[in-house]
Amino acid sequence: MATQTTTLPIRVAQARTLTVLPALSLWWREIVRFYRQRTRVVGVILSPLLFWIVIGSGFGTSFRSGGAGAEQHYLEYFYPGALIMIVLFTSIFTMMSVIEDRREGFLLSVLVAPVRRSAIVLGKVLGGATLAAIQGLMFLIFAPAIGIHIGMVQFGLVVLIVFLVSFSLTALGFAIAWPMDSTQDFHAIINLFLIPLWLLSGALFPLSGASGWVRLLMRINPLTYGVAALRSVLFPGSSVGDLPLGSSLLILTIFTIVIFVGAFVMASRRTTKPAA
Repeated sequence: MATQTTTLPIRVAQARTLTVLPALSLWWREIVRFYRQRTRVVGVILSPLLFWIVIGSGFGTSFRSGGAGAEQHYLEYFYPGALIMIVLFTSIFTMMSVIEDRREGFLLSVLVAPVRRSAIVLGKVLGGATLAAIQGLMFLIFAPAIGIHIGMVQFGLVVLIVFLVSFSLTALGFAIAWPMDSTQDFHAIINLFLIPLWLLSGALFPLSGASGWVRLLMRINPLTYGVAALRSVLFPGSSVGDLPLGSSLLILTIFTIVIFVGAFVMASRRTTKPAA
């Protein structure tokens, strides 16, 4: 009995080692790998920036929101949506590395090593989420250009929201990429599913102004609550916020947990094989 009691902490420590160290290694590998590809870094930032400037300027004269005496230019309204677009692109496309790792044989070598599946999922997802959050927060340098001045409390909430969105979208990207052996199939799913997910998130138009069936789709879209929470923090005095901040954060947190568990379950069930 004494021997079992003594060996229990050792087993717990070994289990933590098998999870934490591999997860940190995969996390660091994702970050180094991404920032070595400078064209991808530039593209992730510049594409949403151009969207924000061109679309925001184009709709600027035809879109006004806010209460009396507090009209909001479309550049301001579209700013949270452009930031989420950066997070979306980075989160999803970093998970193409799952397919690339399988093709190169790296993923197979990790799977046959004495490493828990939870460590693989956590390391890959956390790495992609960290990259997406950093890229999204970098977009805040343009906030003063439209009159947004962020205090410490606001910045903390923005970091929380951006990280939750990043983590949930990266886990979603992992779940999509895991069963695939082709980057072409991955791109097809992205174009078919994830772009509409962003379009119906309230990034381009408010929930209150949408037609009935579109409003229903927006309400069941979890990304809507990330955009709404971010808009509530950045523009606390605006009446465009269709959803309360507390409710949006709660739904976003629940979605993040559910999608990560789903990614882990999918990774646990499927035994990967080398790409042909």
